Amino acid sequence: MRSYDLLIGNTTAKTNAKVSIRSPYDRKVVGKVAFAGPDEIQSVIQSACDSFTIISQMPAYQRATILRKMSDSIAEHRDELAETIRDEAGKPIRLALAEVERAVATFSFASAEALRFEGSLLPMDVAQAGVGRVGLTRRFPVGPILAITPFNFPLNLVAHKVAPAIAAGNSIIVKPSSQTPMSSLMLAQIASDAGLPAGVLNVIPCQSQAAKTMVSDHRLKMLTFTGSAIVGWMLKSQADRKKVTLELGGNAATIVEPDSNIDVAARKLAAGAFSYAGQICISVQRVFVQESIFDMFMKSFLQYVKDEIICGDPADPNVLCGPMIDCANANRIEEWIAEARQHGAEVFSQGERQGNVIQPTVLTGVASSLRIARQEAFGPVVVVDTYSTFEEAIQKVNDSPYGLQAGVFTQDVEKVMKAFREIDVGGIIHNDTSVFRADPMPYGGVKDSGFGREGLKYAIEEMTEPRLLVLREQ
Repeated sequence: MRSYDLLIGNTTAKTNAKVSIRSPYDRKVVGKVAFAGPDEIQSVIQSACDSFTIISQMPAYQRATILRKMSDSIAEHRDELAETIRDEAGKPIRLALAEVERAVATFSFASAEALRFEGSLLPMDVAQAGVGRVGLTRRFPVGPILAITPFNFPLNLVAHKVAPAIAAGNSIIVKPSSQTPMSSLMLAQIASDAGLPAGVLNVIPCQSQAAKTMVSDHRLKMLTFTGSAIVGWMLKSQADRKKVTLELGGNAATIVEPDSNIDVAARKLAAGAFSYAGQICISVQRVFVQESIFDMFMKSFLQYVKDEIICGDPADPNVLCGPMIDCANANRIEEWIAEARQHGAEVFSQGERQGNVIQPTVLTGVASSLRIARQEAFGPVVVVDTYSTFEEAIQKVNDSPYGLQAGVFTQDVEKVMKAFREIDVGGIIHNDTSVFRADPMPYGGVKDSGFGREGLKYAIEEMTEPRLLVLREQ
């Protein structure tokens, strides 16, 4: 049984009875965690403010060294971290291990970026008033940051906020998902052991109402949020004059053209739709297949779903599709599938629900106005539709309130570039699905998917502000 006290700076806070963390798979208690209340929230804000002076003045090479040590330590604790992710998030162990490896890389990339802060020299004499002067620019940390993170990547999505914050010289408070606080608490201990000054990183499990105090507190200079669109836009409205970045998910689409390798596309799309029960922001939710290859694609796609998408216990190394995070979300997915069936959709599924485990479900003949096609499903379900022309496919992809990522399978470079110009998303993935992500790349969306970018270099830019110095040459 894992048990965690509340640590603020280097002081253990006395709190009420600990909250039990239960497995989404079998509801067994897998840990107990102390949650913060109003008094602890005020203490942690002050801790972040006090430690900002320390981290913002720390030389870049020292911040880089700490980040490198954190990367090495995450690698050393690989199995323990993966088992914690499996237990609290219900993530299949093979995917949990992959998440840990990504977190290792995330801190490694951040260590390198901490050494690459560059300013610029500006020729001021391009204007008459600037003759005899030279301009210098440099980026400075914004100040204490509040990060609110979701359940689905309880280590690496935390890493994508903590690592660039440290690299840039900011202190940071992490409010993890109430379902998955243990991974980030382990990360906080790793940071302390790596030599990060006390208070630079505080991980504060708390209920949502308590977190709202931090969102509106003027002492915190930035909010970076990953989660649902409803919550994200609500928090932005409460964030005072803070900088805000929002990564709010989507209902990602992938286009399959006749000139693509249909078998390869079908296999990638099966994994892209159903890995981790579809609980990934860029999980494939909509597939648009050119009508001349629809039957061929569906035959291959459904076979891969049947043969390769194994469901069940996340501790089983063969399982790819584990449980939904809780019963309420499993019920919601069943309701959306039933609604589509009632409106004439054809449903392909391998079996019945077992607890929070829902079998991968493929839908065809779904009206674009239905919830399962228009809203973010965040579950093991995919809608497959046809199109006639590539222009029609682009229109169908864009017929969504979200715009995070999209995939395009084709060998036609002109069509790839047309998709790049006209699909209204944050990223286009060629000859792969929307679910592709490499951690250094700029990652984020448009429309209801939010704004701002993660990926180490780009997150550091979000977490810093440029400052100009104009010098007289004489």
